[in-house]
Amino acid sequence: MAGRLTALLDPSRILLHVQAAKRTVAIHEVARLLEGHPEVENFQGFYQELLARERLDTTYLGNQVALPHARTEHVHSIVLAVGRSDGGILFENCNQTVRLLFVLGTPKSNPGDYLQVVSALCRLLKEASTREALMAAATAEDFIAVVRRFEEGTL
Repeated sequence: MAGRLTALLDPSRILLHVQAAKRTVAIHEVARLLEGHPEVENFQGFYQELLARERLDTTYLGNQVALPHARTEHVHSIVLAVGRSDGGILFENCNQTVRLLFVLGTPKSNPGDYLQVVSALCRLLKEASTREALMAAATAEDFIAVVRRFEEGTL
């Protein structure tokens, strides 16, 4: 699975300074980065399913990381947008603060790839030193470089 996360990351879909301080506003701010993505057939449909999933249960993973996601027919293949917040985003549904937000869209027809991506994200975000490196990245390209070094085993 080496290279899988970096293959999904694009500098234009990484927002290093999320302005919103509340969960749904921040999710919208980051999800909007996927609007116009060639693999997103219907952004509004995808976004509505993203919010519906978020209402079911928190997507907070711990360690100030959240993974809002939707398995939907509105995307043709897996898409990923990233948001980072210096001040933190209040996830009021679990009373936690999030600083890294990974918005994931995946087709319903391919649960295996979805599970591989979620697993890779969990491995990436498990170590405090990796999260700190992601938080310290000065540019979107630097952010991707941290992920690449992790995938190559050099971080």
